[in-house]
Amino acid sequence: MRKQSASMWSTVIVFSAIMASQTLAFTNPSEVTALQDLYWNLNLPSELRGWRTEGGDPCDESWAGVSCYESSIIYLKLRGLNLTGFLGHQLSSLCNLKQMDISFNKIWGPIPDELPPNATHINLARNNLTYNIPNSLSNLKYLRHLNLSHNFLSGPVGNVFTGLSNLREMDLSFNNFTGDLPSSFGSLKNLTGLYLQNNKFTGSVTYLSGLPLLDLNIGNNYFSGIIPDHFSTIPNLWMGGNNFHSGDSPPWHFPLETVPIEQNISRPPTTESSAIESYPIVETFITKKKSMGPGGIAFIVGGGTLVASCIVIYMSIRINQYRARRLQRSGLNNNTTHSLPVTAVRDSSPAEVEESPQMLTFRSPILGPRRMPPIYNSRTQKTSKRKSVTRKHGFPMRAKLFTIADLQSATNSFSETNLLGEGSLGSVYKAEFPDGQVMAVKNINMVTLTFKEEEQFLDVVWTVSRLKHPNIVPLIGYCAEHGQHLLIYNYIRSVPLDEALHYSGYKSLSWGLRLQIAIGVAQALDYLHSTVSPPLAHSNLKSANILLDEELMPHVCDCGLAILRPLTSNRVKIKASEIAIGDTGYVAPEHGQPGVDSRKSDIYAFGVLLLELLTGRKPFDNSRQREEQCLVKWASSRLHDSESLEQMVDPGIKRTFSFRILSRFADVVSLCIQPVKEFRPPMSEVVESLKCLIEKVNMEQSSGADGPRPGPGPGPGPEMDEKSFLSTNTRFLLSPDLTNSSVDEG
Repeated sequence: MRKQSASMWSTVIVFSAIMASQTLAFTNPSEVTALQDLYWNLNLPSELRGWRTEGGDPCDESWAGVSCYESSIIYLKLRGLNLTGFLGHQLSSLCNLKQMDISFNKIWGPIPDELPPNATHINLARNNLTYNIPNSLSNLKYLRHLNLSHNFLSGPVGNVFTGLSNLREMDLSFNNFTGDLPSSFGSLKNLTGLYLQNNKFTGSVTYLSGLPLLDLNIGNNYFSGIIPDHFSTIPNLWMGGNNFHSGDSPPWHFPLETVPIEQNISRPPTTESSAIESYPIVETFITKKKSMGPGGIAFIVGGGTLVASCIVIYMSIRINQYRARRLQRSGLNNNTTHSLPVTAVRDSSPAEVEESPQMLTFRSPILGPRRMPPIYNSRTQKTSKRKSVTRKHGFPMRAKLFTIADLQSATNSFSETNLLGEGSLGSVYKAEFPDGQVMAVKNINMVTLTFKEEEQFLDVVWTVSRLKHPNIVPLIGYCAEHGQHLLIYNYIRSVPLDEALHYSGYKSLSWGLRLQIAIGVAQALDYLHSTVSPPLAHSNLKSANILLDEELMPHVCDCGLAILRPLTSNRVKIKASEIAIGDTGYVAPEHGQPGVDSRKSDIYAFGVLLLELLTGRKPFDNSRQREEQCLVKWASSRLHDSESLEQMVDPGIKRTFSFRILSRFADVVSLCIQPVKEFRPPMSEVVESLKCLIEKVNMEQSSGADGPRPGPGPGPGPEMDEKSFLSTNTRFLLSPDLTNSSVDEG
């Protein structure tokens, strides 16, 4: 009996152990098969380290770009890996996948019918996808964010949105879609962001009129007919480059100075639009011709005058009501206290955020920014000219409006104990608000500004507040009252890159970290130069303007602020001139010439930054001998000499990577610092070159190629853990001790 009992318990234990090992160690077999199929159809790319066509366990073996929860694959991020091929036909087997980001690759072919059924985020932007949107999209009932922009999708869009009641943001921009909008657009009752610009859509936009949109871009299409009155409630609206009929404009039409009639209000093209046909038809009643006496004529003239007067009064009332609503909604009407909560621009968890290139467009060249005439009396205008300027710029912007009183309280009246640093635009203070949030306040000391200069300041705020990139410090708010001009940024516990490189108190950054910092900054510049519309130059790039956070991810500061320098006070300009002595090494040869494309100067400054990372030297160091003070002049002749090139390398990273990698890095540097600006490559090419370099480093590490390998710690590859759907950067182990710092002081 005892033997039977012991045998039974042994069997139970062994069986339980087997089941437990299967539960803990193995990814769902159907999901493994789906990834194997994807890997095969992507032509077995070396970038997908760990992937196999047979066998393997994605969760247990940490396949590149794959994140799991227990035995389920929940994230698939293969962004920017230069992948080719197509997406296969087994993605629907990824039943637990929540987020799929395969953007910025070279994938071709159609979007497969088989998509992850429970996905909340799908990003296939910037590929070579063709054909149309599959009908199976309507089955993704949990989908919240969809980005198919910058592909070669074409043809009329079918009724594929009927089941997407949870969809919040959708980007179909920069494709070749044609025809009218399908009626299923009207079923997207939770859609707040829609981007359809740069397609060939025709017909009416009435199906969009009932949606709770906050961002709508339909620019550069062939839409026609009337502009729905509901569009007046959309805070961020771009619709230039279409064929809307001037006679059908609603009473809230924009001021003519912001909407060129010849570009945005023209006769619609001839089209058999079902959307237009759904509109009520304006009937014309024809009666029999009768003679009419003088009394009848007088009655008609008088009646016509009365009707015209009523129409004018009605139109005036509607316009004033609209303006009042707009200003009240913006928090900029007469009762405004200029105090807004200190909150993030949008409340969303990392899992709910998706990067959309078009989501970042500030305004159309035709419409924006829209400015409604202010509604306040002349007495208000006389008492506070600066406040009226702020109100006049009343089109809602993403930056929050703070009061001086709020900022004084949060910074202890801008006390020395809260001072983080001083730079070329003014002082930066740490601000702690009652709700526990911590911000960095840049106090820009300006001269007394004219009305036009006030507008220029607000335009800068408008532009910078819409920058959205993981390697750019976001602008949260601003203050412009009582002659004060302040910008409020996220506070980052960080260390400036120049301190991490040039001060002995910090541990030397590894070669892998330096490469990753370089590509992070390069991606930020490429975003400013290529994605932002209109393009934006940084114009003050330097290592002091790059903050490394606790995970050593780079964050670029002061984007778009260089235009404010001429408006600063003399005291600030003197301080700026002192700082500029140390920044001499970043200045491109063409600096000061009229009509120069500042983006080319950014590329030169980035090349200097690469030299800084390679050599550990300052761009300009007057403590050195005269011929070695300027880093570019000293290094240029050494970049293509093998012996001199090796001697240039920072002693802290010497012999940690192969000469082949060093030589390729030197090639990138040499192109960026070309004295003739036309010979410098665009930042997009620089980004691709650095990505290829990182791939070669990873290949050397994995294959054990000849030549030294980087030291201990995680490498520079993009395969490391990334929980944020928006983030495009690798996380690193902490290297230097971080100091409390924030927005650049320089």
